[in-house]
Amino acid sequence: MFRPGGLALALTLVAGITAAGPAAAAETKTVSYRGYQVTVPSGWPVVDLATNPSACVRLDQPAVYLGRSTTQSNCPAHLVGRSSGLVLEPLTTAQPSTDGLLRRAITDAGVLATAYYAPGGEAAASDVLATGRVVTKTPSARVAQPAVAATPTVVATGNFAGQGFDACDAPPQSTMDAWRPKYQGIGIYISGGVRTCATQPNLTANWVSANAAKGWQFLLLDVGLQAPCTTRFPAASRISTVASTAVTQGRNAAINAVAAAQALGFAPRSAIYSDIEGYPSTAACKVSVLSYLSGWTQELNSRGYLGGAYVSASSGGADLNSAYTSTAYTRPDNIWFAQWRSGLPQGTSNYITSTYWNNHQRVHQYDNVTETNGGVTLNIDKNYLNLTAPPPPVTSFSVTGGPGAATLRWGKPANTTLGQIMVRSAAGSTPPPLVTSGTAVYGGTASLFTQTGLPNSASYAYRVWVKDSKGKIGPGVDARLVGTKATIGASAASIMYTGAVTLSTAVSRLDGAAKMAGVPAVLYSKAINASKWSTVGSFTTDANGVASTSQKPAVSTNYMWGYNGATGLLGTRSTAALVQVHPAMSAYLTPGAITLGASTLLYGYLNPAHAGTTAYLQRRSGTSWVAVTTGKLTTNGKYAFSIKPTARGTYTYRVVWLADADHQGTQTASKVLTVS
Repeated sequence: MFRPGGLALALTLVAGITAAGPAAAAETKTVSYRGYQVTVPSGWPVVDLATNPSACVRLDQPAVYLGRSTTQSNCPAHLVGRSSGLVLEPLTTAQPSTDGLLRRAITDAGVLATAYYAPGGEAAASDVLATGRVVTKTPSARVAQPAVAATPTVVATGNFAGQGFDACDAPPQSTMDAWRPKYQGIGIYISGGVRTCATQPNLTANWVSANAAKGWQFLLLDVGLQAPCTTRFPAASRISTVASTAVTQGRNAAINAVAAAQALGFAPRSAIYSDIEGYPSTAACKVSVLSYLSGWTQELNSRGYLGGAYVSASSGGADLNSAYTSTAYTRPDNIWFAQWRSGLPQGTSNYITSTYWNNHQRVHQYDNVTETNGGVTLNIDKNYLNLTAPPPPVTSFSVTGGPGAATLRWGKPANTTLGQIMVRSAAGSTPPPLVTSGTAVYGGTASLFTQTGLPNSASYAYRVWVKDSKGKIGPGVDARLVGTKATIGASAASIMYTGAVTLSTAVSRLDGAAKMAGVPAVLYSKAINASKWSTVGSFTTDANGVASTSQKPAVSTNYMWGYNGATGLLGTRSTAALVQVHPAMSAYLTPGAITLGASTLLYGYLNPAHAGTTAYLQRRSGTSWVAVTTGKLTTNGKYAFSIKPTARGTYTYRVVWLADADHQGTQTASKVLTVS
């Protein structure tokens, strides 16, 4: 819905600064392009790229640009900042909105409308687009969907020491070819809500791959939020003065920058530089900038990219230099500092200590010139690059679980002078993002390591990095070890000797991803008086992950189920369940009725025999049992007691055998004697 006040606001958004008063509704005009009309502030100049093809599409100034540039743009080398305006061009490829660019595809007119805006100005940009209407329909444009991005393969920057330049717009291929004999490095603006040259028709994945094949090296720039103490940018374009918020802002900028880099074909190991323009540093401002760059670098590193910072040597460079050894911040991996015409050797600065960022981690922007090569003239910033790429990652990283252990395997990268393989882990499913997080598992030069002592039924995530002999660290590679769980169930807690008990288990993954059907579940046992577990057998789980077996233990026995793990799955052990075994004990009373003065015999057998142990004869007295006498079991487990009561009546007897080291105690059934 069009909000009348929004267009007035859009008029005031010049160079990213919001004026105090609203513009009158009359201060608008209608711009037409290919049958599409839109209402814009009257102060916005209209630039027709068909009649002025070398005009610079500058998003730091309010304007309406019509068409698409087909030649080398005449742009100043270093432009940052964002105003509000509109670009109307032929609709050929569907393009999504991005940070600072609100896009609408008008298929009836075959027009792509892009409203650009400064941070905080999205609503006003939307209002401008809401005024658009099609007045003359054209045959429906054949709109191509964006090509499916290939796997990013280009590393920016590789190993290079030499001259480079940066320009506001990525030059056309003819310019790149004309300039190639003198230069090998080029800085390109790939992302950020404050970058001025953002439409960039030449900057595509094909352009990147074609120039990478011709030997070009790339410096990737993101122009995002700026120092909070700057007066050059409006408040909405500045970093927060709250350090924790600044860290989050830096992380978010890095996430967007990685997406932009990958869409262009730039792979992990590439460096992306956050463009922080010069600022009058204060203590508080320094904290904000360093916090923002900490979040930026941490997020890039967690995704396998290098965090770089483009700074003025006297402000951002000095602040980064002063905090180089501080543990409060994560310093950028690379530094790109601007210090023009200083008279110092290329690659050096009087604001940055020579021993800092000295491992091929520097880019020095040292001049701004208008230069002609191969008949093509450009305004450029000149740079000296001294960079090497971090090592490639390991290959074929895998983890195989066992009971309480994990065996990790990886392939060492080829053509790398290895310093160390570093493995770290974290409990759960998220690997440690940085070499300083998580738990250290391994550091060495081997290709295999077994970690022991892992707690039962837990999951782990691992990340492995390669550090080369120069100390540079490549992208991390992840592997996950999902925990498993085995239950135990017994059909009875106590059974008679020669009896059977059914033991069952259900084996499952802790992530609940799938039932563990058809896997081996191993049953272990340990006699109650034994010290070591032994394997009873291996049983295959059914479709529900359940296995069971019937066992006849000879003595009281502890049982435990286990799953011994597999690739990506940690082994597990159930709790132990004790199945008590009590001997079978028979009892015979002969005769069962006697006269006073006569005797009878109570005898029976204990199985197993337990020869020489004691059997206890007991008689019921009220609700209790009282001891009568004892006897020893014979070699075949027999006991026998002669009973001669001294009074007439009815007597109830039983025989008890007490538990020993390996069997539960037992007793006979009660026997009744009648004395007349």
